[in-house]
Formats: sequence, structure tokens, C-alpha cells
Amino acid sequence: MRLAISLLTVLAIASVIGTVLKQNEPYSNYVIQFGQFWFQVFEFLGLYDVYHSGWFLAILAFLILSTGMCIFRNTPLMLREMRSFREHATEISLRAFSHQAEFASHVPPDALQNRLSQYLQGQGFHARIGAPSGSGDILVAAKTGSYHRLGYVLTHAAIVIICLGGLIDGNLPLKVEQLIGWKKIETRDLPLGEIPAASRLSPANLSFRGGVTIPEGSSADVVFLNIADGYLVQDLPFDITLKKFRIEHYPTGQPKSFESDITITDKTTHETLSQTIRVNHPLIYKGIAIYQASFGDGGTRLTMNGWNLFSPSSQPFTMHGVVKQASQLSNGNATYSVEFTEFRKFNIENFASENGDMASGWQNLLKYLKTGSAKSTKKDLRNVGPSFQYKIRDAQGQAREYFNYMLPILLDDRWYLLSGMREAPNEPFRYVRFPLDGQNRIDGFMRLRAMLMDKQAHPEIAHQFADFALQGERISASMKDKLVASTVKVLDIFAAGGYDALAKFIEKSVPSAEQEKAAQTYLKVLESAAVSAWRIAQAKAGQPAVMDDNTLRFVRDSLNTTSDLFSYGAPAYLQLSQFDEVLASGLQLTRSPGKNIVYGGSALLVLGVFFMFYVRERRIWLLVKRQAGTVLFAMSTNRKTMDFEKEFARHKEQLARLLKE
Repeated sequence: MRLAISLLTVLAIASVIGTVLKQNEPYSNYVIQFGQFWFQVFEFLGLYDVYHSGWFLAILAFLILSTGMCIFRNTPLMLREMRSFREHATEISLRAFSHQAEFASHVPPDALQNRLSQYLQGQGFHARIGAPSGSGDILVAAKTGSYHRLGYVLTHAAIVIICLGGLIDGNLPLKVEQLIGWKKIETRDLPLGEIPAASRLSPANLSFRGGVTIPEGSSADVVFLNIADGYLVQDLPFDITLKKFRIEHYPTGQPKSFESDITITDKTTHETLSQTIRVNHPLIYKGIAIYQASFGDGGTRLTMNGWNLFSPSSQPFTMHGVVKQASQLSNGNATYSVEFTEFRKFNIENFASENGDMASGWQNLLKYLKTGSAKSTKKDLRNVGPSFQYKIRDAQGQAREYFNYMLPILLDDRWYLLSGMREAPNEPFRYVRFPLDGQNRIDGFMRLRAMLMDKQAHPEIAHQFADFALQGERISASMKDKLVASTVKVLDIFAAGGYDALAKFIEKSVPSAEQEKAAQTYLKVLESAAVSAWRIAQAKAGQPAVMDDNTLRFVRDSLNTTSDLFSYGAPAYLQLSQFDEVLASGLQLTRSPGKNIVYGGSALLVLGVFFMFYVRERRIWLLVKRQAGTVLFAMSTNRKTMDFEKEFARHKEQLARLLKE
């Protein structure tokens, strides 16, 4: 009994873990979530697929066998006890009861036993009169509530039935096939047609739970089962075609509801069935439940403007891409693969600060975007528009991931285009903000960036800066040439590595005591030269060059962004200009024949608990002693409660009155 209770406790804890911890996720997700050490610990314990783990199924099988044997041994005895009146109890045993009393009676024994039998039946008891003893004594035995023993049988049977349902849904035959090598988990990323038969499951598979994502207008006849560090392919007995996917949003842009219009085509009969499924309203066909689980991108077509970030040209190029596919990108020196991974039409961000004021700082947005776990009692949720996510992979296979917003975002009272970068999936995105010019376009920044990156333009920038800086000053030509040369050198260093390159140059060439003063001088020269570069770029583009505080701040932002580009890691910046959204429905398909068995066992368990706790067995014995002219009254119950004490006192009082009449 103790072992069984311990095993049931283990199963209960495992079920809680299986409910809280999302099961059958790709192993990379668990590594990101828990770290390498705890990932390995939880993997060893089988917590990523609790209900199919070997130890879980072994406990279920053991409980079925042990509890089944217990039922087999004890049920006949309990049934006999239920039918037995114990009408052969002796006087000695009755006097040993804690609840017993004796009454004198002058009623003739034959009439007395009939009167006692009628009384017991009137109180809801079933009575039986035993055979007279050698001295002529007669025992009237009665009982009620004997069916409480069914509770023990029903609860034990419920445990067997529930464990059996769990064992069926645990797909023990598949485990055996994996053990002997008939089925193997596939870990390679292969086209569907190239997946070997050893990694495919037939439509007759006992139970499964898997998912499939179907774009609008497409079909699927398989689902993928995530198992350990790979997958198995489950063939279906029908085709699923997604006719239309619909989604509704709240005013903030958050998803409100989504549903799919699907058509089922039976592979055997070729019959079709069309139905709309939505969250918590599945379609069940041939024992397979089809749930609306999620939604995603089904191959949205993207059109982007791109800029070569380290080119002296400010002209954009046009690039096309499709989500879930890859395109080629070249900067003239190398070719890269751009893998488009995700498109979001809505992005909900919190612009409220902790005290409830409107957030005005870059740090507040970055805090929300980076951690994904910042909690705020005050919320100002806004939809900042579409975004797309992609990876840029070089010839060596190294990739960085990028997250770009389509629309500008207002930060610190200025408009920026945001682009996030990370080198690994478990890292937060680090955002670069591209400042917009007075016309709320990125063109002004790109023109200034091109001038700063173009070493051929640096002398022109330096001369204009020198002319402006020395305006009205009497200075020799040689001194002016030195200022021009110094400015060109500062621009060249900045164009080679941004602020970091400038800092390294100062540390290397300037004595430590003078480094701070030199840094301030170089920064002033760089900022002033950047203003001159902006004037030249504006003039070449035929744009006005009005200098004010907003322009100065724009130039400073542009210098910061240009410096950040050296750690941005991408050869080009891609700005989404148009998109043709294609949605996909995420469906979860399950075959769970053990589910109804578990439900039945649970109902049986409730019934058994009811019998055990709410049905009380009470037994009464009345021994009519012919020679002594007395009646011995004894009473027992399976649970002694206050109610039983009151019932005993009541029977004692009523029997005393009955025997005096």
C-alpha cells in the first residue's frame, strides 16, 4: 500500500510538471530556457516528454498489475462481507462491543422477535433472524450501508482504468519498436519525400500528438511529432486543405480570435468534409481531433529597400524576399544568404514608464524589447506596425539575426527606424536606431553616412570645415593646410571603425595625461566636419541645408549610428517598403484513444470516493435471551462519528420503550 501511494504521488508530481512545462519542444528551446546544465539534468529525467518517458510508463504498468492483483484477491471477500448479516455472532463477542446495552422484556419471545424485525426494517435496516441456539436464544441481525465496500473496489478499479488509459496514450508499441530499432528518430532536416520509412508512422498508429502549419490554399497529409532531439512523421488517413484563415484583433493590435476554414478529403473513400475550426472548438474525424493551436506566416512576400552600409553610395537597391525562404545579397566583395524567418503585421509595445508617465527614453523601450520580462503596473500599449525578421549568413556559414521595424518610432521626441541584431538565439536583440531627417525619411542619414564613409570626399569636407571654422580669421595657408590634414585624418579614422577606432588612435598616439583633452578636440572636429559633410550632401541632393538645433541633433545621432554600424555586423540595412501577407494556420492533431478511458476511470474514481466517504455501514444485533427474559443490543459501524453516537443513543431509547410495551 505504501509503495502504491508513493508511486501515485510520483505520477501526480510528474503530471504537474508535464502540465506546467511545455512538452515536446525542440531541444534548442529548452537549452535557451534552462541553460546547458539544467537542460541535461531535465533531459536525463525525461521531463521534456513526461507522459511517454520509460519510467512513467513503467510505473503505470506496475500499478495496473499490482492493483489488478489486489482487486482479484480482495473483491470476493468484500462481496461476501456485503452479503453477510453475521447472524452467528455469539453473546461473548456482542458484549465486547463498545456500543451495547441490555433491556428486560416480558414480551413473549416469538412476538418479540417479530416486533424487533419490524422495528429494524422501519429504521431502514435489512434484518435476518438466526437459528435458535441450544438454550433457545434467538439473534436478530440487521445491516445497512454495506455498499460502502463497493467504494474500495471502484477506486482500485478506477486506478487500473486510468493507468490503462495513460498506458494506451503512452503508445507503448511505438516505444517497443524504437527499442528494437524498427523506428528511428530523424534528426536531419530533410525534404518530406526523402524521410526514410523508419522515421514514418502509419495511419494505424495507436496514438500521437503532433502539429502542422498549413499556408492558405495549401494542403497537408502528415504531422510532425517532436521527439527528443528529432522528429517522426505521422502519416494521416486524409488530406487537410486550408481554404481560409481569419484573425481578429483588439484595438491595440493583440490577437482576439482566429479560426480556419478547412476541408478534409478521405484518402480511402475520397469523401470531403468542410468545417470551420477555432480555439477550443476542434473537429474530430475518424478518432483524430484537429485543434486550432496557433497561426503564423505562410510565405509573406516582402519588398525592401536596401543600402550598402559601407559604400560611398547613398542610393538604395530593391530586394525581394519570401518568408521561410532565402535570397542572395552581395556588396560587391562577398555574397551573403538572407534567410527570412518571420513577418509580423502587428507589434505591441509598452510605452509606459514605471510611474505611469509616458515613456520618453530609449532605455524604456529597449528594456521592454530586450528582456521580454519587464513588469509594469502601468501600461501604455501601442501597435508600432509591421516588422520582419531575418538572418544574414556569410560564406563560412556564420549567421546573425536581425529584427527590423517597417515604420518609424518616436523616441525622445525624435523619429527613428529601429533594427535589432543578435548573434545567438538566446541573446536579446541589441537595437540600432537610424535617425530620420526633416522630411521623416532615412535618405538624409544615408547621404550623410555615404559622405563620411567616402574617403575621396574627406578632403572636400575638410576644406569646407576649415573655411567655415577660420572665417574672418587671419591665418597662414600652412596653418589652414594642417587643419585640413588633421580633419581628413580624423574622418579617415572614423570611417575605418567609428568611435572605437578613434579611441584606439588616441590611446596609441597621445600621452595619457593629454588623452582626455585630445579626445574632446577630436570629437569637436569630427562633429563640425560632419556638419560640413551634411551641407555638402544636402547640396548635391538639391535639398535645403538649414542649420538649427534639430539639424545639429540629427548630425550627432547620425554619427552615433554610423559608429554603431561597425558592430551591427550586416553589410546592408533592409527597410521594408511593401508586403503581401500570406497567413498560415497552426493545427494540432491528436489521436488519443485512452482519453475516454481515463475520463471513465475518473468518473469511477469519484463514485468510489463517494461510496467510501458518504456511505456508512451500520450493523445492529439483538439477542433475545429466552430464559433470562432480556434483550442484548449491540451496534457497530465502519466509522465512528458524532452522528453514530447520536444514532446509537436514539436506538437505545426507542428499543427501551419498545420492550416495555
